[in-house]
Amino acid sequence: MPELPEVETIRRTLAERVTDLRIEEIRLIWSSAVCGWEDQSFETLVTGRQIKTIDRRGKYLLIRLDKDLTLIAHMRMTGRLNYYSETKEPEKHTHVVFRLEQGEVHFSDTRKFGRIQAIPTPLCLSGSSLGKLGPEPLEAEFTPEVLKERFGKKKLSIKAALLDQHVLAGLGNIYVDESLFQAGISPERGVDTLSKLEISILHRAIKNILQAGIDAQGTSFRDYRDANGEKGFFEQDLQVYGRGGQPCKVCGQTLERIRLAGRTTVYCSRCQR
Repeated sequence: MPELPEVETIRRTLAERVTDLRIEEIRLIWSSAVCGWEDQSFETLVTGRQIKTIDRRGKYLLIRLDKDLTLIAHMRMTGRLNYYSETKEPEKHTHVVFRLEQGEVHFSDTRKFGRIQAIPTPLCLSGSSLGKLGPEPLEAEFTPEVLKERFGKKKLSIKAALLDQHVLAGLGNIYVDESLFQAGISPERGVDTLSKLEISILHRAIKNILQAGIDAQGTSFRDYRDANGEKGFFEQDLQVYGRGGQPCKVCGQTLERIRLAGRTTVYCSRCQR
């Protein structure tokens, strides 16, 4: 699933291509991939609108159109938004084609979990799941004190808490495992056992890992590509994620692979206490 660094990379590469372009036509190949607003169809709402800006909130892309309309795109597990400078025949798993003044944007999704919702911009928070998201971890307002407050008195493992988008927006399995490794904290620790110092160290690790992921244009194992169809290269920097049974790059201890919070979790029992 694209996480914050991947979605931010898609946002940047797509914005470079489509900002200020008008959507001239929409071709729906699988209509369930999109959602209109009230009794107005997606095609009716979106056709003829100009793309003004592209923002991000957690793992969601917010494509701002003129006349106060926003497209909320969630890639889920395997969704992609790819830009093509010329007309291109849709591939097998392409569900929506946006024909622009210059080029096309194709929304494809192998597993069909991703969605694009059209919604009046003033209602983005009240009319969608965006209003329930936790803080953005790369914003200046996200401090160690805010992280502690978001944990509250939960009786959860730190892995489960960080995966909860209501606690903190944008993290998934890759960047939670990597953040916990850098912070030296076991994913099995309860959030209520973390000291003030450990929360501060974890806060710094989350910011460092997410920024490194963005700098590397994301992590590509299977499906993720940016809007230009390019892979990210953060995979080469991964310390624990996907490396269960291999030696820790820091201490040489064999990395543990367990099931935690419904997800495969990899960590070093020596480096992470």
